[in-house]
Amino acid sequence: MQVILLEKVVNLGNLGEVVRVRDGYARNFLIPQRIARRATETALKEFEARRAELEKIQADKLAVAQATGEKLANLVLTVSQKAGVDGRLFGSVTSMDITAALSREGFTTVEKSQVRLPDGALKAVGEFPVSIALHADVVVDITVRVQGEMA
Repeated sequence: MQVILLEKVVNLGNLGEVVRVRDGYARNFLIPQRIARRATETALKEFEARRAELEKIQADKLAVAQATGEKLANLVLTVSQKAGVDGRLFGSVTSMDITAALSREGFTTVEKSQVRLPDGALKAVGEFPVSIALHADVVVDITVRVQGEMA
């Protein structure tokens, strides 16, 4: 299926590009999330009429993401979990826990899906690098310090 991208999508294309994607990806994700639209003649004409408006919206989103990224840069986030004597956690620190800790720090706009854990959930006490993808062009690295609480 061919779709018109209404915003930049990583590994797919930029705003306004007509790309070919699998039918299920378009129907189940891109179109319901309002990231893309079917590439029909009328849709192409409507897109060209709204192009300046959509570009302004994307520029505003990018500016907000960059401002948040500057505040987040080099942040050391502390998360406490119950741990055993050997430093292993009972459970793990997930992207949901990191999002909750970020919201306590005042970063309420960061969503769970934006937290990138390179090695999966954190299962030990220590410091770990975590990436926050605020926008397709803005990815910020923070450090998550996991502290153990004695059970």
